[in-house]
Amino acid sequence: MRVLAFDTSNYTTSVASFDGTAGHNISRLLDVEQGALGLRQSDALFAHVKRLPELADRLFSDIGTDAGFEAVGVSTRPRAVEGSYMPCFLAGESQARVLGAALGVPVLPFSHQQGHIAASLWGSGHMELMDEPHLAWHLSGGTTELLRVTPEGKGSVHAERIGGTTDISAGQLIDRTGKLLGLPFPSGKHIDALSRSAQDRQVFRVKVQGTTFSLSGVQNKVEQYHAAGNSPEETAGYALRCLIGAIVRATENALLEYPGSSVVFAGGVASNTLLRSSCAALPAIFCPPQFATDNALGVAVLTWRALHG
Repeated sequence: MRVLAFDTSNYTTSVASFDGTAGHNISRLLDVEQGALGLRQSDALFAHVKRLPELADRLFSDIGTDAGFEAVGVSTRPRAVEGSYMPCFLAGESQARVLGAALGVPVLPFSHQQGHIAASLWGSGHMELMDEPHLAWHLSGGTTELLRVTPEGKGSVHAERIGGTTDISAGQLIDRTGKLLGLPFPSGKHIDALSRSAQDRQVFRVKVQGTTFSLSGVQNKVEQYHAAGNSPEETAGYALRCLIGAIVRATENALLEYPGSSVVFAGGVASNTLLRSSCAALPAIFCPPQFATDNALGVAVLTWRALHG
């Protein structure tokens, strides 16, 4: 038997299955016009509704339809806190509830953030941390949060925010840098590729107060750096060095408060090459890039654990 899961985040439609051992995820980015920095929620919701049947067809074609499903999991909100809401998650939730009713199986709701953590732990081979306190970064287009993660009932996790940005997210900084350089949205993989050719080591040292910091000033510094005549490659490297320096120092400060903790990196920005190499001296855990970016597999893993422990 398997479980089925849906995740309809702001920029990616995902469906997945999991049988307790192997998982299969099908994802596709939503289409964003060149030069735009995202989608309105109404447009994202409509795009998910159109995209879900196609992705479900691909999933069932890959895994077959005779295995049977014992539950359907779905991300229904960004974070598992009161007031956390985005309309785009309604697309996945509506599909999940229809399928659950048709199949006569339970529908289990989780947050997008919980799914990210579970996907990173499963993808990195560290599922034991689902049952142990640890630290985690959720680094994405809309979120840059340092979390204290503890086990929660029914196989899930509780994530308490203990740090991160006070304004724009890491993903927003990267995407705004991408727009400055004329790159497609989302710009993460393009900025990553450009930065590998950077030679300059100049950096703006972000002020980190404990485990929190601001990135809006970095955006201004990146614009000034590029306006001074620096190439796209050097500008991409400069933006990442400024960002990653703040993340590393905040992590080091958190480890003073929670010594001995593992630090799991989740979210699309966690697939960045420079970030991974810069964290070599930390007790950092990174998963393969396909499990760092938005996916429904983490929700499927949580659904299975809720049923089987």
